[in-house]
Amino acid sequence: MDVTVSKYDNVVVDCWAPWCGPCKMIAPVIEELAKEMKGRVVFTKLNVDENQATAMKYQIMSIPTLLVFKNGKLVDKIIGAIPRETLKQKLKEHGI
Repeated sequence: MDVTVSKYDNVVVDCWAPWCGPCKMIAPVIEELAKEMKGRVVFTKLNVDENQATAMKYQIMSIPTLLVFKNGKLVDKIIGAIPRETLKQKLKEHGI
């Protein structure tokens, strides 16, 4: 991962791979949210092909998967390319 999840209060890790079509579809949504929520949450990416041990640790079985960490603890695992507003609502449910 590009960041250490325990270093920040709120972190969303986008688990993806270059060959994944749905990952490419959700990428612009994640980029928009990263700009919109700057200062409240850190968004980072994890290439599951290059980081297989980490993907296995978090049991990433399909991509895209977003791992949501709050205060260093995994609080949610969002699977699939979901709409922007649905993603925002899920983050809001965790106080992000």
